[in-house]
Amino acid sequence: MKKIKKIEVENFRLLKTFSMDLEKELSLVIGKNNTGKTSILSVLDKFINEKSKFSYDDLNIDFKNELENLIKSANVPDEFPSKGIKLKIYIEYNDTDDLSNISRVLMDLDPDNNNIVLGFEYTVSYDDFLRIKADFAVFASSENAKNVKKKEYKPRELKDFLKQNLEAYFKIRKFSFEYDTAINKITETKPIDLVSENINLKDIISFKYISARRDVTNKEKENTLSKQTSSLYKKKEDSSDKTQATEDFKDQLAETDSTLSDIYKDLFKDVIKKVQNFGGVKLNDTDIAIISTLQHRELLEGNTTVVYTHDDHKLPEHYNGLGYMNLISMIFEIEILVQDFKKDKDKKPSDINLLIIEEPEAHTHPQMQYVFIKNIKKLLREGVKRDDGINRPLQYIITTHSSHIVADSDFDDIKYLKATTKNNVTAKNLNDLRKQYDADPSQYQFLKQYLTISRAEIFFADKAVLIEGDTERILIPTFMRKVDLEELARLKAENKEDNFLPLLSQNISIIEVGAYSQIFEKFIEFLGIKSLILTDIDALKVVKQDDNGQDIWGACPVDEGTKTSNSAINHFLKAVTWDALKTLSAASRTINLGSSKVCICYQQEESAYHARSFEDAFIHINRTFVNGKKDEFHGLQNRKLFDIATNNAFVLADKCIKKKTHFALDILYNSDEEFTNWYIPAYIKNGLLWLKED
Repeated sequence: MKKIKKIEVENFRLLKTFSMDLEKELSLVIGKNNTGKTSILSVLDKFINEKSKFSYDDLNIDFKNELENLIKSANVPDEFPSKGIKLKIYIEYNDTDDLSNISRVLMDLDPDNNNIVLGFEYTVSYDDFLRIKADFAVFASSENAKNVKKKEYKPRELKDFLKQNLEAYFKIRKFSFEYDTAINKITETKPIDLVSENINLKDIISFKYISARRDVTNKEKENTLSKQTSSLYKKKEDSSDKTQATEDFKDQLAETDSTLSDIYKDLFKDVIKKVQNFGGVKLNDTDIAIISTLQHRELLEGNTTVVYTHDDHKLPEHYNGLGYMNLISMIFEIEILVQDFKKDKDKKPSDINLLIIEEPEAHTHPQMQYVFIKNIKKLLREGVKRDDGINRPLQYIITTHSSHIVADSDFDDIKYLKATTKNNVTAKNLNDLRKQYDADPSQYQFLKQYLTISRAEIFFADKAVLIEGDTERILIPTFMRKVDLEELARLKAENKEDNFLPLLSQNISIIEVGAYSQIFEKFIEFLGIKSLILTDIDALKVVKQDDNGQDIWGACPVDEGTKTSNSAINHFLKAVTWDALKTLSAASRTINLGSSKVCICYQQEESAYHARSFEDAFIHINRTFVNGKKDEFHGLQNRKLFDIATNNAFVLADKCIKKKTHFALDILYNSDEEFTNWYIPAYIKNGLLWLKED
């Protein structure tokens, strides 16, 4: 079965050197804003469908700079191959496929080589580059002359010249390249020129899409769905898939024509008589009649209304919610495009059929997003199947920002787009991450199960905070807000500007990982995002020995401890001794994971005391606040222990906290408006300040 195996793009917008594998059916493309998802759609549309032209702004910024430097340089470079935007589509086929369409683009007759590579270029040749240099010199001279005559005139620059004249120098070319299986690369020396060989590309590949900018509205005068029913009928009527219902529709119209024609005789008899009186009709020679000619195509255009039923009442489509309309409209549009893929009855469908659906989550609530991703494979599984027996596969790409769609999708379908530099993007297969967990597959399984709805948002984050549990989840957003307020006040007092966005204005995902942050190490590296791990130092000491003389370890104050039980610390900082661990600097607690930086933050000595846990640390620096509110804190017990000065924070956290989540909520409930009546433990505040920086 023919399929696109991979696409490669050069110098198109953010896709400077871009490559993305495609799955047999669905490829789910995810990533933050401005990571090139729409650019993939655009470059395919411009090259394959040719409905819109390339412009200067389509050129990658690095390539623009390279081109402009070459043009402006006094040195003329030696001859070079064509430069510009390039697209390569890698196609794979098998022995059972119909090769009639692709036979003319086969470069290798080796039966073991089942690869085709279609190449598209919007490039400037060396000769045309020389023309640019010469023509721009004339242009620049003319602009300077205008400036001499009119001092206020601002001469146009090279950018303006290229924007206006790009098409005169850049040309579209289409090729078929040979694929060398020995080295798994293409050979570009002697390609087949699809244009000069008069090869019809539409026989080989068909590309269609549903844009995120959909014309779906629930305004009273906009009958989006009703219009689509007409389009859908036209597609079906032209195809080979005519059903009995289509024929019945035409038969009924014929009967209605006859009935209406009889009615029209009486309805229009007065006007016909007036025409006769004006001599428009000659007696016994010509006559006119108004008859009914209902055309099945045009009848649906303005006379089909989609309604929805509610309590036995038929309500117009615009009464429906925008989310439902968007979902229904997408299904209608998919049906229309599938009919397009099938083509007219006297034409064969293309060998390769590719559909992109952009951001299906638009206007839809989470439940509908689940419904969509669960059912889309079922809807499109049949592919491009016609009643005459012709069947072609359908590959489809869905781009999304929805963590709900990601959480309910097959991980092996996911392609993760990540900006690697300011002007370049890379695509990663999430199923490649599985290989990094080969040593312990259960960790990958855990990761898949754990990245459910609330946690799948990490795919779209710029930064992440990995926390242990509910206490931090409740408090971290407030801690971020308090840090933002304190930093704003500090900088204002020092008459300085903040070089970084406030924490709450940044795209930061907060993920509960329990005691398993080490399992996320490879995942963080895969995502390449700056991450903060907030955890506890969890000091231990030997409390007794068992009957066999083996040490039994138990929790203790940090100053009595000899090691930590914390799995994150033992994993990420395993080479650090216990004594060094207690005084380790922030820089020493920061590690590099590929392009990602990770800082492990745990309790440090503060106000002459080293806490063991969050509750321990918070009580120590906020004892006055907690003691003053202890009767109002529902998460406390043994409140009288706070009145004994010799009870340190370790004892109070151990004996007085009844439930940690209630204690966290107590902190929030008893805060003043600006959160000034308590302090954030230093290890958390310093970690958040580290995360805030770009």
